Amino acid sequence: MLQLLLSPLQNHVSWFRIFNYTSFRLVAAAITALLLAYLFGPRFIRFLRKLKFGESVRSDGPESHQSKAGTPTMGGLMIMASMSVSMLLWGNLGNLYVMLLWFCTLALSAVGFADDYSKSVLKVSGGMRARTKFFWQILVATVFAAMVFRFPYVPHGAHEQATSLFLPFVKGPLFNMGIVAILFWLWIVVGTSNAVNLSDGLDGLATGLAVIVIVTLALIAYVTGLEEVTRYLRIVYVPESNEIAVFLGALAGACVGFLWFNSHPAEVFMGDTGSLALGGAIGMSAILIHREILLIILGGVFVMEAVSVILQVGSYKLRKKRIFRMAPLHHHFELGGWHENKVVIRFWIIGVLLALISISSLKII
Repeated sequence: MLQLLLSPLQNHVSWFRIFNYTSFRLVAAAITALLLAYLFGPRFIRFLRKLKFGESVRSDGPESHQSKAGTPTMGGLMIMASMSVSMLLWGNLGNLYVMLLWFCTLALSAVGFADDYSKSVLKVSGGMRARTKFFWQILVATVFAAMVFRFPYVPHGAHEQATSLFLPFVKGPLFNMGIVAILFWLWIVVGTSNAVNLSDGLDGLATGLAVIVIVTLALIAYVTGLEEVTRYLRIVYVPESNEIAVFLGALAGACVGFLWFNSHPAEVFMGDTGSLALGGAIGMSAILIHREILLIILGGVFVMEAVSVILQVGSYKLRKKRIFRMAPLHHHFELGGWHENKVVIRFWIIGVLLALISISSLKII
């Protein structure tokens, strides 16, 4: 909004030109969202306590988690609100991809809120029915995928790029997916949304990992929108994708502000309100900058968490035996004797390592 309002005045006040620089608005968006979450966090947490929006804890989980019962949940609202206010100030509201990404992220947050509300307020065991939640996730993902397919941002004369599949460390597209891309993108959005949701089981774990992934995607998105840089690196160029970096900057800042209160011992949990939205935003951003496959590396910890659940369920159904002490994977290590903080920090370290490997894919080969 500030860009739309102040940029026309740059001929009269030269300083206003700074609002045309994506790098400035990216940093400003991150700082604004962080400060909003930090400053209004305590009031919001008190508000959640007053409404008795408390978290329910699995009885079959680690005993140390039983003390967390009743901790305010739906903290994802804090993340979404801080990000949205920051985007209103610093985002390019005329960019289709930015608006689509923003709208679909909030839509997934609404799905998560409905689930959290069912569990915390209505006291429905297990919350929203899995099929119902899955249906709404698919609906949001389908809207997103269809819009990206219908209105692609591609360089002039490179229309096939919109549905082309790119591999990390490989220059140039692998092949053109055509209309099948819609189904592929749908799977990416729903998959990442649920993977982050499964990882949200320890204080600060999902939030910290999300920050690492989002910051890395913001860097890649910024570079992907600079034509001269992409030509030098020999990577795919997506016009105006650096505006996506502003959105990701605001989201990362909001997550860092939320982490101040979500770190051990957590004063608030993000709940499905936050985890479904963060995972969806990560998946959608990767799609817009053609880094879908790179997510397997960059979001490797989220992938491991999701795979551990799939393997656990599959093994028990087929063999009546469990592979892990408990799934998702972070609980397996907890029950193995690792303190909660140790699990979180070590998973963060792995996340940082995978982020560095992902960034190296911009130049290697």
